[in-house]
Amino acid sequence: RHTELVTVYVPSGYNINKVADQINNEKSTASNIKSKSTKNNVVDALDKILGHLKAYRETPKNGLAIFCGNISKFEGAADIELWGFEPPEPVTIRLYRCDQTFILDPLQDIFREKEIYGFILVDTQDGDVGVLKGKKIQSLKHLDSIVPGKTSKGGWSQARYARVREGLLHDFLKMVGEAATGKFREMKDLKGVIVAGPGPVKDEFLKGEFLGSDIKEKVLGTVDTSYTGEQGFREALNRAEDILKEASVVRERKIVERFFTELSKSTGLVVYGLKQTIESLKSGLIEMLLVSEDMDWVKVDYSCSKCGELSEKIVERNLIENQACHKCEVKLAVKSQEDLVEKILEMAEKMSTKVETISSETAEGEQFKSLGGIGGILRYRSQ
Repeated sequence: RHTELVTVYVPSGYNINKVADQINNEKSTASNIKSKSTKNNVVDALDKILGHLKAYRETPKNGLAIFCGNISKFEGAADIELWGFEPPEPVTIRLYRCDQTFILDPLQDIFREKEIYGFILVDTQDGDVGVLKGKKIQSLKHLDSIVPGKTSKGGWSQARYARVREGLLHDFLKMVGEAATGKFREMKDLKGVIVAGPGPVKDEFLKGEFLGSDIKEKVLGTVDTSYTGEQGFREALNRAEDILKEASVVRERKIVERFFTELSKSTGLVVYGLKQTIESLKSGLIEMLLVSEDMDWVKVDYSCSKCGELSEKIVERNLIENQACHKCEVKLAVKSQEDLVEKILEMAEKMSTKVETISSETAEGEQFKSLGGIGGILRYRSQ
């Protein structure tokens, strides 16, 4: 593939008119491309991006991510497609790139941060509490131990020393547990906890009543490390990769299985489909909102250049530009658009409704997607 796929990231708060000016400048630069087909594809993509930007009076609260280019599988054929949306978290970088592939790393980091896991590193000398967001572990608390090393002396003094050491270790583990419990209880999206360390102390920590019961229930497993501190966090993350992956898949599968069990029993405790789900969400009926990661619906205001009729439609994002007037059959012009998924998520937040994103990479996720990609498990039956 030639260098003709355009990626644009607009950070929150940035002047959208300046972005349009930059795209116009890039159009002028693109006219110097030697390959006629590549030049046409790039210019067409930039024109489509400019048309997309006109739908916004100002940059959305979380910024914009736009991807546009020729995605045709056939050499010499043109199939210019555009995907543009406001991410669920603020965009922090400004980027324009014309390349052989779309630049997805900034977007992937945003979505990964929804998976939050706690890490506890503990041995006789140190304790560390951290949290995994995206690809990075952030240290939240470091505790130094005053537990002395073991003694080689024998007799009565050794037994007394061992009792004192055991008491100090207990107090230290209690401090680590209280610090971890306090930090993790502040995180409403915490998915699980990994306990790690270089010796048997981590197992003693888990056997005891050092963690709050609500946090202890979220412990996914333990891993051995050679270190504590920053180096220990990196090591723990590498060794816990399989545990985290399996925990995420299993948890998601249980949620979808619960949804389909209620559906098959006709208990009246689930809804699915866009209209029914939004109505139930507005009524405060939904306990847990399920949204397929592939769901990408937009509410669009159109106008017809021929008859002047105004219309509102809910369409998939990749079909925004392919709508025709039902009277004139003329292609409709986009006046404005609103990310429907983002609006639904904001509604869920106001109603204190839990939200679960469902992957379409599993059989259960694909089955849920076939029902429309959105649904909910209800708090109680609607009347």
